[in-house]
Amino acid sequence: MKVLESVTFTSVLRHFAEEHPFDESDEANSNDEALTHLHDADLVLGGRWHLVELERIELLSVVLPWHLGENGGQELIPKAGLTLAAAAARLVELGPSYAGTNPLCARKLDRQTAGPPTPVFLSTCAVPGADYEGLAVREGLIHLDGLHRMLAWERHGRLASMRGAKAYLAGLDASGLPAADVWHGAGHDQDGLDVHPHRQGGNRTHHVDDVPHVHGGLHPQ
Repeated sequence: MKVLESVTFTSVLRHFAEEHPFDESDEANSNDEALTHLHDADLVLGGRWHLVELERIELLSVVLPWHLGENGGQELIPKAGLTLAAAAARLVELGPSYAGTNPLCARKLDRQTAGPPTPVFLSTCAVPGADYEGLAVREGLIHLDGLHRMLAWERHGRLASMRGAKAYLAGLDASGLPAADVWHGAGHDQDGLDVHPHRQGGNRTHHVDDVPHVHGGLHPQ
């Protein structure tokens, strides 16, 4: 991970408002929920935000929280969470049927396929709220906003061609390292970091350690 600069929460909110405005008339727009996640991360992590650049392997290790697939017929991500890599693999398993059972989520994924690679929003720990309370992995790179963008990029091979993906990350200290107690108890050998969600609709169980070193990339270099 490359730390580009320290940023204020005000600038994070300004960027989010410019790139992801809330439109109540658009049923696919959930930016109001994402804004709540940003405020929660700022509160929990004391206002420490950085703009960073992540390599594909680091982005694939991002832990995604519970996602019902926009209230469709298939739960995309269980309450225990999945890495981006595992969630992308689940979409491959579901294949074309996903658009039939989860039409709104499928439209959101399609919308992001050719969209600009705008920064995503991440945290170094799970934030409060129903979407995050069941996460098996609570420290590392945790999603706040950008789930459909990241999944669409990976599904269509865009991550492989990107030179680096930018993210606004909450929870690093002034030197660009994880804040002192953020990952206390989460050893880098990944003891206790497996995610074992219950089988959903016949799909195989995924694990957070499908990608090695869930948070091993969180260093200045």
